[in-house]
This record gives sequence, C-alpha cells and structure tokens, in this order.
Amino acid sequence: MKKASLIFLVICLVLGCGLFRKTSRVEHQATTRHEAATQSATTEQSGNWNDAEARRIAREMMADCLSRAWIPAYEGITGNKPVVTVGSIHNWTGEQIDTKTFITHFEQELSNSDQVSFVSNQGEPGEVPEEGHTQQEFASRETIKRVKAETGANFILVGAIKSITDGTEGTKVAYYQTDLEMINTKTLAKVWAGTKKIAKEIGRKKVKS
Repeated sequence: MKKASLIFLVICLVLGCGLFRKTSRVEHQATTRHEAATQSATTEQSGNWNDAEARRIAREMMADCLSRAWIPAYEGITGNKPVVTVGSIHNWTGEQIDTKTFITHFEQELSNSDQVSFVSNQGEPGEVPEEGHTQQEFASRETIKRVKAETGANFILVGAIKSITDGTEGTKVAYYQTDLEMINTKTLAKVWAGTKKIAKEIGRKKVKS
C-alpha cells in the first residue's frame, strides 16, 4: 500500500513539473510578444522637425483646446461664439523652423471650426524679447492690448517651440515640445494651456570598431 502511494506521488510530481514547464513557456512567449509590440509602438520617428509633424501637432492641440469648457462658458455669458486669433509662436529651439507656416496650420484649424469665430491678425504682433521671460510667458500685456484693438479678438493663441538634443546608446534624439496658451485679451486670463511633445531620431553616432 505504501509502495503504491509512493509511486502515485512520483507520477503526480512528474506530471506537475511538465505542466509547469509548458505553462512557463507559454507565459514567456506571451510576454515576449507583448514586449515586442510595446517596443514597436514606442519606436522614435526619424528625421528633423517637418511640416507633417507641424500639421499633426496643430490638429491635435486645437482639437483639445476646442473641446474645453472655456468656449461654452464664454457663450453662456455673452450669447456669442468667442472671436479668436493667433499671435506669435516663438522658435526657441536654435534651429531654423518656419513658424509662419506653423502658425498657418493653427489658423486653419481654428477657422475651419464651427465652435469659434476666427479673425486674421493683420497687425502681426511684435516679437517679445526672450530675455527675462519664463517658458510660460509668450506675449506681453501691450501686445495683447494691441491685438484686441486691431482685430477685435476676444482670445489670442500664443506659444513657443523648444527642443533638447540628447544622445543615448549611440543614437542622437531631438525632443521637441510645443507649449501653447489661449489668453483672454480683456482680462489676460489663461483659459487653456496645452503641451505636445515628440521625440525624433535625427542620426546615429558612429561607433568605432
């Protein structure tokens, strides 16, 4: 009887170990596939800042801006759609970026929206000196007042593009960040603020053999 029980116990242990190894292999394969999918989804996009990225940033940031509560809040008080214009978007990257084209993308997104009334900023508000300004200060009080007088806008969109270049594991990567604010031209209150970051692989460092 004891011998039969011992044999049964040995058989159970052998079958259990085999099942454990099989389960472990399945879980390892699933984990490997998941990690591969994650790495593929987070792979850096190659190339420098380009117009396609600028368009995508404008589309995504304005979709977020126009979905926020400041629009219905303004309509609830005045009974009208807010009148919006685009001011300066500063290039603080140290690279040659066509900010006028970038601004045009934001103007298109706003003018094609039925949630706001867009007016062109014919006055071209002057550039604000960068010295003494923090990253969140994109327009001076005087600039906003002048925009209000020239265009009749209730709100002005202003912002900046910044970048950091870093090298890790033989790869050179540029991190671009676009910061924008929608400002009430009368009260100077920030009714919306948004940030969009992208990472661009801009080259591989040569590794000596």
